[in-house]
Amino acid sequence: MVGTALLIATLDTKGEEAAYARDLLRARGHHVIVLDAGVLGAPAFEPEVAAGAVAEAGGGALAALRSQGDRGVALEVMARGAAVLAAQMHAAGAIDAVLGMGGSCGTAIATAAMRELPVGVPKVMVSTVASGQVAPYVGVKDLTMMYPVVDIAGLNRISRVILANAAGAVGGMMEQRAPEAEDRPLIGATMFGVTTPCVEHVRKRLEREGYEVLVFHATGSGGRALEGLIDAGFLTGVADVTTTEWCDELVGGVLSAGPERLDAAARTATPQVVSCGALDMVNFGPRDTIPAQFRERHFHVHNPSVTLMRTTPAENARLGEIIGKKLSASTGPATLVLPLRGVSALDRESMPFHDPAADRALFDALRANTSPAVTVVELDLHINDAAFAEEIADRLLSHVGGKRDAVHRTG
Repeated sequence: MVGTALLIATLDTKGEEAAYARDLLRARGHHVIVLDAGVLGAPAFEPEVAAGAVAEAGGGALAALRSQGDRGVALEVMARGAAVLAAQMHAAGAIDAVLGMGGSCGTAIATAAMRELPVGVPKVMVSTVASGQVAPYVGVKDLTMMYPVVDIAGLNRISRVILANAAGAVGGMMEQRAPEAEDRPLIGATMFGVTTPCVEHVRKRLEREGYEVLVFHATGSGGRALEGLIDAGFLTGVADVTTTEWCDELVGGVLSAGPERLDAAARTATPQVVSCGALDMVNFGPRDTIPAQFRERHFHVHNPSVTLMRTTPAENARLGEIIGKKLSASTGPATLVLPLRGVSALDRESMPFHDPAADRALFDALRANTSPAVTVVELDLHINDAAFAEEIADRLLSHVGGKRDAVHRTG
């Protein structure tokens, strides 16, 4: 299947490499639109989208960026412009994939454009920073980072192979289409290892009722991805069983999803059933990486790379206040289900994080801060009890319209 790739590069410094990748894609029968993100000098060849157009789309002028000589300002303007143009091209059906190449600045510009495109659109970035911390570049999109081994500075026996692989990857992605799938309404669910029995039970029940369930691992990026899909209108409802990312946001753990976690469903009137999954723990890395102020706290070593810290009654009270107020802002159906016998696999009687006082502080704060518009259900069950999972599923089904008998297929 022939497609059109948007190729983003700074043609004043990466022109030879961009032309090489462009020609490989064309040799496969694909169309290529080259976007020049360079501001330092003249491009190595004439692109379909000139740097001046990119700067204008980003709210600036190329001549001004060159005369100012401020790398940071230029980067911001060109990244914004590339993102605007890529989104416009995709909305118009003009592009099917994006290929980028560059160093840190080129990566920032190209990936800004990639993050504006929907999940499923092929996105490949050949980047000299790909072997390091790439979370700021990837965000929560399906973006593939490829490390070029050598700098993107001329064509040689290494760079030719890497760029050929990148072009082949983008070409293959455009040629490949996902197999025909059932067009079922989508439900989002949040899970952690310590809430897996609950969420798996909910998932299977909802799938039997005609829904497709997307499970998000509550590791920060998972929560952000869920919020993004809710905002994009993908989801019919949310079984937000595992709200643990708020522990890391509040206390300072490593798996925060940010302060906007739980906002999207409330803002978009997406039906939601929310619970307290893993609000008993804050996540850190290896034991010796834990900040000094926490060294005397109660820990459980999950594995050599993950250390869990039990939340205190005071922290749980604050968590209850935050989550209660977030739910109270809901503009659509919202139910809060409380597992009075424990919020995770570690929070059972005889288990390491069993702390009735901390749980009580959480539940009391949730009750006190949840508006009457939110239905609060209290069950004398553990979160991983099958009956608790059934209640989650029942409540969500009542919000989204019950069983879906007719299942359509996409063409």
